[in-house]
Amino acid sequence: MAATRFSYRAVLADGTIGSGLVEAADEASAIVHLRRGGARPIALAPAAEAKRAGPVRASAKSRKAAIALTGELAVLLNAGLPLDRSLGLAIENVEDKAIAAQFAEMLAEVREGTPLSLAMARRPAFFPPAAAAMAEAGEANGALGAAMTRLAEMLERAEGLRQLVLSAMIYPVSLAVIALGVILLMLLYVVPQFESLFAQAKGDLPAASAFIMGASRFVRSWGWWLLAGMVVLVLVLRQLLARPEMRRVTDRVVLAIPQLGTLVRHVETARFARTLGVLIDGNVALPNALALARRTIGNSAIGDAIGKVADGVREGGGLAGPLAATHALPRLAIGFLRTGEETSQLGPMLARLSDILDRDVKIMLERLIGILTPIITIILGASVAAIIAGIMSAIIGFNDLAISP
Repeated sequence: MAATRFSYRAVLADGTIGSGLVEAADEASAIVHLRRGGARPIALAPAAEAKRAGPVRASAKSRKAAIALTGELAVLLNAGLPLDRSLGLAIENVEDKAIAAQFAEMLAEVREGTPLSLAMARRPAFFPPAAAAMAEAGEANGALGAAMTRLAEMLERAEGLRQLVLSAMIYPVSLAVIALGVILLMLLYVVPQFESLFAQAKGDLPAASAFIMGASRFVRSWGWWLLAGMVVLVLVLRQLLARPEMRRVTDRVVLAIPQLGTLVRHVETARFARTLGVLIDGNVALPNALALARRTIGNSAIGDAIGKVADGVREGGGLAGPLAATHALPRLAIGFLRTGEETSQLGPMLARLSDILDRDVKIMLERLIGILTPIITIILGASVAAIIAGIMSAIIGFNDLAISP
């Protein structure tokens, strides 16, 4: 028999009145389910007509809402309130209705007995894999409030770094768009003004002038087809990158690119170190902590290397030595891991490592942006100068072309 969704109001185990949704075969089964959870139903009605909240895409708004919810949830849990009550109070402060509806469904799942970590894992638009891993660790050791506190701090740092990157990239991206716009403007509107003037010269034009005239005609004739081809290429690449084997090849190539590979390696290591440190401080066994922290790694090449080490640790092997052999993490990370193992202070050392790597990432980003800006400026200036030079060289030599036999 298919399960039916019922909406209910009930007196919860802490004496407060709450509401939510429950799935059961009939009303009697729904009442039994609620009573087993410590609630005393007051009202129960079918909710088949109620629509589930539509999916929400990951965005700055969803991330900020998740950060605010996690921070408030941590405060309420640490104050001694039960999970469902804390989550309900935190949701009341969410202003966006679509986001609040998603969180309300998460609350309903928790009240039905779903672990918070699983409910968070089902909503990747709001919570990264690290969030579910930290929540799972908090549930495992009975310190969910402390885990949510660490998670809120981690999410705030990650969002701060993301906003730093976005803010810093505004100028070089704007400059690149302007450069492309200026070049297209000259090829589409400026160069054609001289095409009729040089039409009779044909093969007698200087090579640079002929090239610019040809580029202008190509863009005007095939520009839309070229744009459509680029869109198709992007879609095809997205499909290819969705395949695990292709993703692994791409991730290895990214790590091999100078500067960019170093930046990606530091970002992934910082995220991994922070998550692993939190899990270890939460008294999660190292093999399990490694398996959970591995889920935060976005680069499959690094993730595969850590997965192999995790399997070795589960069989009784060490951590720092095998990780050093994979060359997946920076040397700095290996040094901190080795020191943490030798002093039995792996958690604090990982926390310190993540802080240092975050600082290094910021410095690398500033340097990368500092390099990109003059490069884009030079490309823009050189392109415009080349177009102008090609036109001027043809104009200067036009008299000679006109009097030549």
